[in-house]
Order: sequence, then C-alpha cells, then structure tokens
Amino acid sequence: MLPVEEAAVRLRDAYRGKPVAPLRDLLGPVDSDPAYAVQLINTRFWEAQGRRIVGRKIGLTAKAVQQQLGVDRPDFGVLFQDMEIADGGILEPAEVIQPKVEAEVALIFARDLDKRDATAQDVFAAVESAVAAIEIVDSRIADWKITFADTVADNGSSAFFVLGKERKPLPGLDLYTCGMALEVNGAIASLGAGAACLGHPLNAAAWLARTLAERREPLKAGDIVLTGALGPMVTLTRGTHIKATIGGLGSVNFHFAGG
Repeated sequence: MLPVEEAAVRLRDAYRGKPVAPLRDLLGPVDSDPAYAVQLINTRFWEAQGRRIVGRKIGLTAKAVQQQLGVDRPDFGVLFQDMEIADGGILEPAEVIQPKVEAEVALIFARDLDKRDATAQDVFAAVESAVAAIEIVDSRIADWKITFADTVADNGSSAFFVLGKERKPLPGLDLYTCGMALEVNGAIASLGAGAACLGHPLNAAAWLARTLAERREPLKAGDIVLTGALGPMVTLTRGTHIKATIGGLGSVNFHFAGG
C-alpha cells in the first residue's frame, strides 16, 4: 500500500471514534501535494458512498496559526451535505472526537469561478450572498498535535457547520471591519473581525478560487465557502449552547448535546 493510501485508511478508520497518531511516518510536516492526495482519496471514497459535495472550507487564514505550523499559506477541505447542522439544531457528542468551534463568514456562490488569477473583485462578482456561520472543527489526530500535512490530509480538520438564516447580498456589507462575538451559554468566549481572515474574507475566497482553478476543480454556482475563522477557536464542551453574531450578517446558533 502506498503511503498516501495508508494515511487515507488510517484517517477514515479514526472516524469511528479513536484518533490516530500524527502521520509523520507517512507524510512530511509541510508536504502539501501528498497531503492533498490523501484528502482526495478519501473524498472520492466518500462520494462513492453517496455523500454529496456542497462546497469548501478554508483553514489556516490567521498568520499566527500559519507560523505555528510552519507554512505561509491557508489550506482547504471539502464540505459534504451531511456536514450541515440546521440553525438552532443539535450536534450529538457521538458525532465528534475532540471538537472546537469558530465563527466565520460563509459565501454562497451564484456562478462558477474558474480563474487561476481570481481576485477579491472576481469573488465579489460571483457571490450571491454572505451568511454568518459556525464551523465545528475536529481532528482525527490525537490531541490536536497536527502539522500542516496532518490537517490537510484530514480534510482540513473539518467536521460540521451551521449557517444562519439571514443571507445578505455583498453590496453594502462591510466584511472588513465587521465585528464577531462567539458566545458559549451566553458568555463571550471569542471576539474577532473580518480583517482577521487573510485581511478580508474575500481575499481568502480568492485564494481558494485560484487554488481550485489550478487543480481543475473550480468553484461552482451554489457552492458554500467557509472563508475562515474571525477569532480564536473555542473548545466545545457537552451541554452548551453556541451562538455567533457577525456585524451585518446577524447570528447563528446550535446546541451541543450531553452534559
């Protein structure tokens, strides 16, 4: 079995609830191409199982996190339809291993964007609306001891996401200075702003558009793109209510069951 195939199997098996050791015996810490090869193997495997791709998530949009992992670029993962939790819905603890949450701006695309030199202006023209979102991230790597290659291979450390009910067209929105507050049981747990996401959420989406166009997997009309965290991640604990509010976009919430 090739190293990328073995890494893919290890990660798929970890979804049963037991995380695995970092993949350093199979992938170099910053080996981008093999890591994305692992992600693609599992994406195709899950598609064959009937899962449907509805978009992408962008990670590592904060410079501090990039420096921590020794990289100079974001990463991306795949969003499947069964990863979406309804606004106000419930996530069961059995569905995750070591979850964390972060608040983000999500973009809904109105048209395809297949440009290797895509800019923030191209994204602006292609997007139908923006919406407040919560991403529930998780790692199949024990204790979150991840390298860049680990998180890429592990589908961007993705798990679930929640979209708010309010969808706003981009004209008139200020996604640069918009404030973000993430609450846990009514108490502020994380604060941030649009500028924390690669300087602007549209910058992050433009990076993704360029990257996917180069890979011949361009963004399509209807795609959901989670553009990256606006503030620090928060560890998710059982029996909590999570709510994120983003200036101009309203709020989004879910409940983590148990107690």
